[in-house]
Amino acid sequence: MKKLVLILLVCLLGVSSFGQDVQTHYDLGKDRKFLTTTVEMFKPDKFGSTFFFIDMNYGGPGIQGVSLAYWEISRAITLFKSPFALHLEYNGGFGQFEATPFNGAYQINDAYLGGFEYSLNAKDFSKGITLQAMYKNIRGKNQNSFQVTAVWYMNLLHNKVTFDGFADFWKEDNVFGFGADAQKTKFVFLSEPQLWYNCCKNFAVGSEVELGYNFTGNPTKGFHVNPTAALKYTF
Repeated sequence: MKKLVLILLVCLLGVSSFGQDVQTHYDLGKDRKFLTTTVEMFKPDKFGSTFFFIDMNYGGPGIQGVSLAYWEISRAITLFKSPFALHLEYNGGFGQFEATPFNGAYQINDAYLGGFEYSLNAKDFSKGITLQAMYKNIRGKNQNSFQVTAVWYMNLLHNKVTFDGFADFWKEDNVFGFGADAQKTKFVFLSEPQLWYNCCKNFAVGSEVELGYNFTGNPTKGFHVNPTAALKYTF
């Protein structure tokens, strides 16, 4: 365990200059056991807010270094100083794999989203939730799709504990398996709740649980649960 914590801390410090907060996760899911770093930034301004995150997975069967890179960036434009906002978003990425005797790379199809969001926050900003409803265009797959999203945060026990995360539900055509065993799906659900213990203003330890249904990050269709052990540094 000490060795694992040391590895996580070194990875965290190695990329800690690139965002508002940096997270390092060790994936405990079945047949996963790899590291993921997340760099994210949320910046509000008088016109709305900007958010982005970048995920990188490290390792995997036959892979040394980055095996997957993925990012999302979104812009919310407040409508007439109301809790409603116009929401614009892009996401995409790529990965690589090795499966003897073959190896190669794959693309995570670019997605373009546009719609509206509604935000509700406590007066002291100790908790809040944002709900989004969006049109979604997945390049090369689903030109007329949709996505609904909830993003939440909650600070507890005098800000010593933070519970946050998101839940997405969208339409996307996916195929799991090959040949006669191939199984087609049309809808995806993904949620990643996080629980953090804030050791101090800048450093936290905690966990994330990936809850995915028909999510292509998992090898088979259906519901999967993948927990992590994590560290976070906030600038």
